[in-house]
Amino acid sequence: MIPAEIQSICVLPTVTLREALLRMDQTARGILLIVRSDTSLARTVTDGDLRRAILDHLPTDTPLSVLLEQAPITAGDEADASAVLALMNLHQIDHVPVVNMAGQPVDLITRRELSQRIWLSSPHLGAEEAAFVDDAFKTNWIAPLGPHVDGFERELAVHVSMGHAAALNSGTAAIHLGLILQGVVPGDTVFCSSLTFVGSATPILYCGARPVFIDAEPQTWNMSPTALERALEWARREGRMPRCVIIVNLYGQSADMDALLPICQRYGVGVLEDAAESLGASYKNKNSGTFGHVAVYSFNGNKIITTSGGGMLLSNDGDLVARARKLSTQAREPARHYEHTEVGFNYRMSNVLAGIGRGQLKVLPQRVEQRRAVFKRYQSELADLPQVKWMPEPPGFRSTRWLSCFTLDMPDAPALCDRILKTLERHQIEARPVWKPMQMQPVFAGTPYFSHLADHDVSARLFSSGICLPSGSNLSEDQQSRVIEHLCHAVKML
Repeated sequence: MIPAEIQSICVLPTVTLREALLRMDQTARGILLIVRSDTSLARTVTDGDLRRAILDHLPTDTPLSVLLEQAPITAGDEADASAVLALMNLHQIDHVPVVNMAGQPVDLITRRELSQRIWLSSPHLGAEEAAFVDDAFKTNWIAPLGPHVDGFERELAVHVSMGHAAALNSGTAAIHLGLILQGVVPGDTVFCSSLTFVGSATPILYCGARPVFIDAEPQTWNMSPTALERALEWARREGRMPRCVIIVNLYGQSADMDALLPICQRYGVGVLEDAAESLGASYKNKNSGTFGHVAVYSFNGNKIITTSGGGMLLSNDGDLVARARKLSTQAREPARHYEHTEVGFNYRMSNVLAGIGRGQLKVLPQRVEQRRAVFKRYQSELADLPQVKWMPEPPGFRSTRWLSCFTLDMPDAPALCDRILKTLERHQIEARPVWKPMQMQPVFAGTPYFSHLADHDVSARLFSSGICLPSGSNLSEDQQSRVIEHLCHAVKML
């Protein structure tokens, strides 16, 4: 079956040069596809081909069948962007049709889109950052620490209404220190959300502790209170109560803290809130990242605000944050010489990067609104695709929509998601599956795992059927239109 958007540029060999010119003008694609009666592709015709035919004095009522001696240059449905570009370069052409096993045209790739990649979540910088970075260079504060580090810590803590903050070189480093501050030592057990980036979990291994993974729930895609309760009961029976629970806020949305925190309190277990993806979000009018005894944010290049690479550890306990700062600077003692009585880490943020962060923080509210607008447009313009189910946002939650995510509600969803991702990638559109759950990662093979319900593994289902779309706050309307066009095309072809 030829999709509707490709049908608009398909013509029969009996169409005349005059009719072809009119269709070329109407479609404005720069190419027509001549198809046979069985709808297989016979050849491509560009506006240049039509102009040359007229310059050769062919009458305008000449049928396109006179041009059929040239076979089409096509790509198969499995071809990726690099293979298509190689075809274009080899034959010096700017359009390549994609054909299915029956030889029918099902897609069209253009050189223009191959040169204009759309990223999943690219950095969005403005004028504010340059002024802070310029100040760092003018004052020669380019090494770790400095006034911009102090300023960034102070301003972020105030912004989210937390008492203290320590700027570090990554969110993963912040989790590692957060676990140490929670008293995690070798042999301890730490619970962690299963549906997350691996950086949430590997610091457990840095500490020599043993992870236990907790499934997501369908209402928020975050940690399941039902699974957490069952896991804590198991831990009590087994005599391996966790030192703490890492609750992850996924894709810009808080976990259901009113359900999770009382469970942890009842069992006497501390909470480390991994808000790496949720800076700017709120839960019942309280900022995400302010619920745990210790919390972390990430400023990686793809986050809602970035310092290129960086993170922040926060707590209302000033002594904890002071200890985090000490540990992050190789645990140096306050002596004239370099004195060390314990093992520390090289985890501090540089003054230059902190300057970028201060500039980014000033526009965080706008960045949140821009990402929410991107999600709202996806949701609106794809509303006629019942197979597409968007990540929920329950009442009382306000997500940043750091990434716009959906699941495909269809039989054989894993294979179909793979086809969608391949189609988007062929058009130089970066999209990704939902995070692969930690219990499915080879590095954590054999680790205890508690699903949402005995017969309902939510995180595995979300991974197998979920896709994250380009969501940057600097995504233009034209770029998003391109994503929507190709996503609609891919879904309707399933």
